[in-house]
Formats: sequence, structure tokens, C-alpha cells
Amino acid sequence: MRAADAPRLVELLAQLGYPSEPGTVGRRLAGILESATQHVLVADEGGRLAGYVGVERRPALLHQDEHAEITGLVVDAAARRAGLGRTLVRAAEQWAARRGLPAIVVRSNVVRPESHPFYEGLGYLRTSTSHSYFKDLTAGGGRYRWAAGP
Repeated sequence: MRAADAPRLVELLAQLGYPSEPGTVGRRLAGILESATQHVLVADEGGRLAGYVGVERRPALLHQDEHAEITGLVVDAAARRAGLGRTLVRAAEQWAARRGLPAIVVRSNVVRPESHPFYEGLGYLRTSTSHSYFKDLTAGGGRYRWAAGP
């Protein structure tokens, strides 16, 4: 992934119901690309970004040791069901294994039931369900936009 991929990334995110502005995605992407603990891997089809997976090294104190977490997976709608998602997940697993991380976690929203058998088919076990909560910490409240997704 390169900073120049931000406009295409906006298109892919919109396919999952996360409309974004190119400038916002570009800023976020720049931070991830500079991060020592996060990585983005891409699927390229003929020079066009067809999908991506974000993976992150996660230290933990609670119930898990340090592990990797898949933070995002998107495959272009026109390229789905061709194995790109599976390939991207495997690449994230390899990234984690090369860093000596013993496990990888992925979270899948309950409103995306089609993704649950996908991950289970790759050997992932459902370990919990949870709710996500959000609180705006900006001075006036409401200035920070949180995309809860579909």
C-alpha cells in the first residue's frame, strides 16, 4: 500500500458502507504506513488495488498474550469469491508469524453474517461476542465523526 492508493481505498471502504473523504483516509493511511506495529498488505489485479488487509501487533495484559489482530479486510465487490480474501488473510498470518506472534485475532461485526463462515473456514474460532461503545472526547462533542458501519 502506498499513500497514492488513498483514493482507491476510499472506493473500497465505501463498498462496505464506510463512506470516507480522501483527505481523511490519506491522513489515516500515512499514520499506518509510518507505524512500527501496523502493516497493510494489498491484492493487486493488473495494477489496480483489488483489496487490502490491515494487521497490527497488539500487546495485551488481560486474557491474551501479545498477538496480531486483523484490523480491516476489504476485497472489491467485482473480485470477490476468487480467493483474494483468503490470500490476504494468509498474508496477514504470515506477517504475524514472521514477527514471532503466537496467535491472530479478527473481529467480525454481527451485521456481516456472510463473513463469519469465511473466517471459520480459515480455521478461526468464535471466542466471544461483545458490544462496542463510543464517546466523543473533543471539546464541543460531536466534532469527531465515528463511522459505525452497516
